[in-house]
Amino acid sequence: MDNFDLKKLGVDYLLVNSTNKFLLEYVPIEENSVHKLTGFTGDVGDALVCPNGKILLFVDSRFHIQADKEVDHSKVEVVKLKLGQKIDDEICLKIKPNSILGVDLSKISQSRYEYLSILLKEPNVKIKGYVSGEICRAGEFVLVDEPKEIKENILITKSDELSYISGIRCFSYNYSTKVDGKLLILDGKRYLFTDYKGEKARPLKEFNTFIKTIDKPVKVDKSSITAEDYSLINNPVPVKSPVKAMKSVKTELELEHMKYCFDMTDKALRATRDWIMGNDNLSEYDIANQLENNFKKFGAKSLSFQSIVAINENSALAHYNKSDKDKILKDGDLVLIDCGAYYDKGLATDITRVFVKGEPSKLQKEVYTTVLKVFLNCYNYQMTGQTTGFEIDKLAHCIFDKNPVVGFEFSHGLGHGVGISVHEAPPNLSKNEIAKTVIKNNMCFTIEPGLYNEKEFGVRLENTCYLKNGEIVSFARMPFEMKLIDMNLLTDTEKEYLQEFEVV
Repeated sequence: MDNFDLKKLGVDYLLVNSTNKFLLEYVPIEENSVHKLTGFTGDVGDALVCPNGKILLFVDSRFHIQADKEVDHSKVEVVKLKLGQKIDDEICLKIKPNSILGVDLSKISQSRYEYLSILLKEPNVKIKGYVSGEICRAGEFVLVDEPKEIKENILITKSDELSYISGIRCFSYNYSTKVDGKLLILDGKRYLFTDYKGEKARPLKEFNTFIKTIDKPVKVDKSSITAEDYSLINNPVPVKSPVKAMKSVKTELELEHMKYCFDMTDKALRATRDWIMGNDNLSEYDIANQLENNFKKFGAKSLSFQSIVAINENSALAHYNKSDKDKILKDGDLVLIDCGAYYDKGLATDITRVFVKGEPSKLQKEVYTTVLKVFLNCYNYQMTGQTTGFEIDKLAHCIFDKNPVVGFEFSHGLGHGVGISVHEAPPNLSKNEIAKTVIKNNMCFTIEPGLYNEKEFGVRLENTCYLKNGEIVSFARMPFEMKLIDMNLLTDTEKEYLQEFEVV
């Protein structure tokens, strides 16, 4: 149960996270405390409840427009973070000295808790922790892969890492195949605590008592364990998670499976495109529904995230999630579709395409072609053994700066890793520090440049790719839209690059 009462908690400020007890980036809207507090439906964003009752909502550039549209501005002030700004730095600047900040220890990582403690030490702000009584979801998990070997004594509480190491997935829910729980590996023996039903699993409620009995050193990644769980370990040994690095580099079997998954994803999206072009008076809701039906037709177990189907100005919201029944696609309108699915091994797909009903305008072609130009150059980036996502993202911004479209801006990172989670890192392609990690062979990631104008529309083109023998290779083969491409805006080299992909 969420408690936003400052007096009851005995604090001056309260930090409200959008994560849950397993620190998931994306949680169902009904479980999102920030949504309950502010009305904001975006996936990512934290809120600060202030002494005067004002609520500050901190969102990155993907959600600036959406947050402005959704919150009650008489109660909520939207704090718009710029690319590269750290959310905790900005949050701490809003807290007055000599006050008390409340944080939910079950929804904040140990590393973040420590970072906040450092930032707030000089202004003499004390952190008061509490633990919420959130109910954890459950389901039934199945073994889809052989468990990965790991010889260390380690506690794994990050759902995707637990699912990867154990080789298990759950197909009971949309938008996720991860199994939530705690996995302790001790002297080669595995102890799995979860409310999901499956072989050799113990109830989650037994974890707290059990972990307190362990006196041996236990390795743990502070960035992926909650401050609550960290406090229960008698002899914690902080390390960078070895699982994060393991799962970022896909095996040959995983790559082969992902090729199949993206082939099915391409078929589902292409069938949806053809349906759109052959029918009139379609709403965002109609298209989203048909898209999901097509995914299931081509073998998907579930969607990997809530599909974005956005017409005209709605497509300028990078993470639009409404699928409005009253927003109808008319002749000359643009529609952006960002979608993906899970198949029988529980690995995510992710792709974005943009279509126009009827004939496109000159502006639509200019924006589409400019975004395509950036995609083609980033896709053909000359990789070395030390290339990072930070460098490729920098190239994207450089090309956009040299080819400006008045009123349109690129407001997010260029790409992210893909695996059990539709967003994972490493790798990462952005201005963030995590993007300075070297991209290795068999790592999977998206390249998704975009341009957005809230009064007009947005265009994003996204392919999920992988690095093979030092070259970027696309899983996705879904065609680009010939009628939206102005060939006069492409160089001869870019036209050659385009020949690798089908256009329709």
